[in-house]
Amino acid sequence: MTQVDFYIIDGADAADRAQFACRLAERACDAGQRVYLHTADAAQTRWLDELLWTFRADSFVAHAAASDGGGNGDAATPLLLGHDAEPAADREVLINLASEVPAFFSRFPRLLEIIADVPSLRAAGRARYAYYKERGYPLRHHHMESQPNPDRK
Repeated sequence: MTQVDFYIIDGADAADRAQFACRLAERACDAGQRVYLHTADAAQTRWLDELLWTFRADSFVAHAAASDGGGNGDAATPLLLGHDAEPAADREVLINLASEVPAFFSRFPRLLEIIADVPSLRAAGRARYAYYKERGYPLRHHHMESQPNPDRK
């Protein structure tokens, strides 16, 4: 059964949420896990694709966007971004940045949800939390403090 982790970032906005998603993806990839970062739409996919190159000056996360011919990636591409395609079954971690529950989430051993201090994001996060809870998925909460990122422009 999928383990669902909610990361609540107090005082954060949508940009902080994206930065945090990059850090989570980097940590999972560094641990040897294959990650699918599910975005809300094409614009967010492009934004995250660019942000992954610049979110930290001393970091690089090998990644591909499924819509840019990245397909489902390969062994050299531990992180795949997408919004309109279901990823291959070889991914272990799903990071969801979409408002809704991804239809394919239960194929993943771990699902990471990031909630920022924006009313619409909080409301959508509560709805997803209720969805997982009603279906008996194990839930964990991580309260994070928003910290300014000196690398963010």
